[in-house]
Amino acid sequence: MTNAEVTKPSKAWVPGFRGLLSVLGIVVVVVAFVPPVWGWSLRYGFVQSLQFCIFAFAAPALLATGAPWCGIHPMHSLATLESQPAWFRRWNSRRVREKAQSRALGAATATIVLTLFWRVAPIVNALVHHPWLVPIEAVSVFVPSLLLMVELVQSPPLMPGISRPYRIGVSAIVMWTAWVLAYMAGMGHDSWYTAFHHTAGHGISAWADQQFSSGFVWLLTASVFMPIIFWNLMHWLQSEEDPNEEIIKLFRQEREHGFFGSAD
Repeated sequence: MTNAEVTKPSKAWVPGFRGLLSVLGIVVVVVAFVPPVWGWSLRYGFVQSLQFCIFAFAAPALLATGAPWCGIHPMHSLATLESQPAWFRRWNSRRVREKAQSRALGAATATIVLTLFWRVAPIVNALVHHPWLVPIEAVSVFVPSLLLMVELVQSPPLMPGISRPYRIGVSAIVMWTAWVLAYMAGMGHDSWYTAFHHTAGHGISAWADQQFSSGFVWLLTASVFMPIIFWNLMHWLQSEEDPNEEIIKLFRQEREHGFFGSAD
């Protein structure tokens, strides 16, 4: 994290925009749980995939970016560290400095593992037959993903503790995991998710449902992670520090502490 990320003043429209993102994050979760989306998710694979992407990626990203924990203030003063109590500034400073890489990679690993778990065929079929599992799915993927997003984007007053190259790399890995899984499901000759029953001449075919499912996973994950990747890339390249020097510094840290950071 650079000093510019902490001290740079917010533009006038930022508080309202963050508030809008927070509300949108809550709204999409509610929509995913109520009719008609709830009923469609038990009938169509692509709606179930959309529902999963909302829980695992879209809603956490919207809430982290919206930062509803800032509170409602016309000048968004809670977004500045100077306005925080001394104990919070000390805690936030330690949070940024200590084990930031381990936290980010731990949250990313949990998100990847849970994505693989909840998207494999037996589990998706179980979700269709036992809808009470869906809230468990939602909570289990939402929490680690939210913890990850807080490390990838500025969520005032919390700031990412890992460097921009790390944010880019972690974002890409999580996105690619979802992409590969969706590609494998979409390119299979037979549908992975046999719990969704399709009748010829009524509604969409099983093949179309399979393709839509993969396509929507690609679309939603890209919509979440590509802005994070390009935003961090743009600001990294425009920063005062030489990107080449920062890469060299990153490799030095790797040699000293390893990819997962210092254990201190």
